[in-house]
Parts: sequence; C-alpha cells; structure tokens
Amino acid sequence: MEGRGDDEAADGQRVQPSNANACPSLSGDEKSNESMEVDDDLFKHSTTLTNKQRGNEVTVRPATLDSLSIHQLAAQGEVSQVAAHLSKDSSLLSSQDERGFTPLMWAAAFGEKAVVDFLLEKGADPKTIARERESALTLASSGGYVDIVEALLRHGVDINTYDWNGGTPLLYAVRGNHIKCVEALLARGADMTIESDSGYSPMALAVALGHKKIQKVLEDHILKLYKPST
Repeated sequence: MEGRGDDEAADGQRVQPSNANACPSLSGDEKSNESMEVDDDLFKHSTTLTNKQRGNEVTVRPATLDSLSIHQLAAQGEVSQVAAHLSKDSSLLSSQDERGFTPLMWAAAFGEKAVVDFLLEKGADPKTIARERESALTLASSGGYVDIVEALLRHGVDINTYDWNGGTPLLYAVRGNHIKCVEALLARGADMTIESDSGYSPMALAVALGHKKIQKVLEDHILKLYKPST
C-alpha cells in the first residue's frame, strides 16, 4: 500500500530523513557525509511530514479508519476510504487543512501513488499551493517519489514552483539525494539556476552535501544543454 521513493532509499524503505533540518556548513575543508557540519541555512524544515505531524500512527487498525479525515486517509493510502468520503461530499477533493494541504498533497508527501492517481482522475487540482507555498510536486520531490513527480508533471504543474524557503522541487530532490527525481525534473526543463533564499543553487547544494552522483547528473545535463547541435 505504501509508495516508495527512488533508488536512494536505504533497503527499499520510505525516505524519512532522520535530520530534517540538516544542511551543510560551507566553511572549512571539505568533509565526508558522516562528519559534515550542518546548519539551517537552506531549509528551515523538511516538506516531507512525519506520522506524528499528521496525527497518526504508522499502522492504523481498520476499526479506526472511520474516525480519520480524508487528508489522513490519503496519507495512509486508503483509496477505498478516500473514495467513500468523496462520494458523500465531492467538495472534499479540494479541501485544505489548517496548513493548506489538500488530500492530493498528503498522498504525494507519503508516496501513495494509487491515491494520487485516483485523486487526479477525480479532478484534484495538482497546482494548489499551501500556506507556506508547498506544492504536491515539492512534496513528492522531497520524498523521492519519482513516479508521482512524473504524474504531476504530466498534469502541467509548475516545475519551478518555490516554497517559503525559496526551495524548488529540484533543490529538494538534490537535497534528498534522489537521483531519479533530479533526472526527471531536468528532463522536463527544471531551471538549474534558481537559488534558495540562502543562496544555494542545485549544483552548489550537491557539492556542499557531497552528493557526487547528483553532481554528475547535473554536470552531464549542463554539457548536454551547451553541446553544439549538429
């Protein structure tokens, strides 16, 4: 039932950064990932939300599903329950919670591809922006859910949308070391020159975090862009 991130998720587990606020300090000598000093200059908090933040345990017994909101059910991947709610009240499709998150955004944040597909088919607006300018694409990119990223891009979302930190989907994908998401975003024209509010470009962030495979993907994309046409 749970969606999965791309191939950077250890042991096939869902991407849930243990240090969601970590960002490298660029002072001093280059450090390994293990010893790298961190600060909060890039992103003040991760756009990928925890079970605690959404008010649920990881596992919910079927008997408790009736008490959950459509947003919580979307995050849990409960397609049939989401459908039941919408059959009773179709306005829930675009309903926003206290943070401005829609059911689609919750499903995207937790990699629930089946729910994302169902909601998009029902007409959910993938371009909705939450209170701190989070988008479904940003949330999916942050979690490394390339299948959802591609689905949202096919629905015409703004690939360079930015949140309150100035973070774009590409920056979040780089930060999470999500190679497939980075490749998908670049292939669809994501702007590599956009910087976060703290001044990090995608390449600068990849270098600072020591994400060498991401650096190579970005470098290859740059070379492709500037390669003379024959």
